[in-house]
Amino acid sequence: MANPDVDTLSGLLAEATIDNSNGLSFAGKGIKMDNEEAATEVIDAIKKCKEMRWLRLEGNTLGVEAAKGIAKALEKHPEFQRALWSDMFTGRLKTEIPDALRFLGNGIILANAKLIELDLSDNAFGPNGMQGLVVFLKSPSCFSLKELRLNNNGLGITGGKMLAASLLECHTKSLAAGTPLALRVFVSGRGRLENEGSMRLAEAFKAIGSLEEVRMPQNGIFHEGITALAEAFAFNPKLKILDLSDNIFTEKGASAMAKSLPKMSVLESMNFGDCLIKTKGAHALAAVIKGNNPLLQRVNLSFNEIEVSGGKAIAEAVKNKTGLIELDLNGNQLGDEGVEVVRGAMGNDQLLASFSDDEGVDSDDDVEGSEEEEPEEEEDDDNDAVIVQDPNLEVHGVGLTPRPDEKTITVDEFLKRPSASSLLLLGPQRSDLICKQIYKDDLNEVARTVIKISMILTEGNEAANKAAFECTDELLKEALPGDDTVTAAFCNECLVQLGLLKAEDKKLTLVLNSSGPLIMLTHIVKQSYFSKMGKDILQIFIAKPNAKLDAYADLKHKLLQALFQ
Repeated sequence: MANPDVDTLSGLLAEATIDNSNGLSFAGKGIKMDNEEAATEVIDAIKKCKEMRWLRLEGNTLGVEAAKGIAKALEKHPEFQRALWSDMFTGRLKTEIPDALRFLGNGIILANAKLIELDLSDNAFGPNGMQGLVVFLKSPSCFSLKELRLNNNGLGITGGKMLAASLLECHTKSLAAGTPLALRVFVSGRGRLENEGSMRLAEAFKAIGSLEEVRMPQNGIFHEGITALAEAFAFNPKLKILDLSDNIFTEKGASAMAKSLPKMSVLESMNFGDCLIKTKGAHALAAVIKGNNPLLQRVNLSFNEIEVSGGKAIAEAVKNKTGLIELDLNGNQLGDEGVEVVRGAMGNDQLLASFSDDEGVDSDDDVEGSEEEEPEEEEDDDNDAVIVQDPNLEVHGVGLTPRPDEKTITVDEFLKRPSASSLLLLGPQRSDLICKQIYKDDLNEVARTVIKISMILTEGNEAANKAAFECTDELLKEALPGDDTVTAAFCNECLVQLGLLKAEDKKLTLVLNSSGPLIMLTHIVKQSYFSKMGKDILQIFIAKPNAKLDAYADLKHKLLQALFQ
């Protein structure tokens, strides 16, 4: 992994788009700026730009000293308005990011610039990185902020609280200065904000009152947090776009949101997909939407376990919205007949999204006697398919147990052909058997064993996953007792196995499917036997763009979140 030399850097930087009347873009150049010297061309370009209203740095990697140099150059640009800085800390330690952000923020403050947009999306800096932003977000340079994009930052509850406190203080100070904060766009998806973080942000939203677009998908927010947000949105009458998909509304959250919808009179797009709203929640929303929200264009209530009556109610509620573009009820529990009922209620198929993933009518609500007519249905459940098809296994509740007449296998046999069934067939002493077989002082062997165990992991097979985690924990408690040196050696071999480091052994067979190892590493890095140095090492390599890992974006994201906790 050679670093680009000075000539290469100069060539890349020379290709940067420079528009002296508007701004600078170094987007996607992949430039590694470890220090001020490596950032010389960027710094010089900023100095030479007569009127730099925006600066794009995404797709590069910025160290502390480089950030310091760029910040110094920013001090000369009071006209600066848009910091477009997503994905610019790839491979950086979490200890570097706060200082880099502090320098950049101070540069803007010293320039007396009035920022309009700050985009730091896709920088997995977590609550630690948020520490580098708090002073800046409270400063007069942010009194003018209109768009704040912090998507996929893994802020967590702590980071969410820090962000909320900063926005509240910014609003208070700006109000006192006669230039109240009028934030229009707030984006913080995949941030692990949960209830506590979102409830604190709701306080800030309520005070600000100027929001037009809010996107907070996939944050683990339950109905308490949704209720707080709904109450805050009622104080933002200009809200047009609302995306809270992939959170956990339940019927309670849907009812709370329904109460606030009449206050959102200009709402155009509502995405509550995959929020467990269910049929009662759909009825609560439909009852309000029907006589309110006349400007709705897009409504997404997909994958919410909504049955026919709820789907029909929603269709009837939106069908007369003159600007409606699409209603998405895919992935619910309508069934073929229910889909036709919804289509009939809607009266216009062109306004309905596909029903290709409809889950059919819930068996619990089928007419009496339906279970007797189709007795095989339960055995063919997709969730149990892998378990049932394995002749060596039988189902006992939610767990898996070898057949009593089946002989167990050896550790060598399992490691040659890892599978969920073969791991379970090692029996209840599987952890001890594996630990006795593996030489703990050979970290390469330990790492390869862990990777082989990880190959059986899936997000649905809880019994096998639990067994795999237990075996791995027992092995690594002995091999990596929190020691930095041995943990570093272990990480090195794991990275080799994943193809992220060059292998000295040319005959080594690399892992083709990275999903299992990503799940396993997410578990390992949370354990007490795994040292901080190990986390720092993995952060550097996992955070880098890599087609092999990026194919499993959600699993990679979960690992990065765990690493930055």
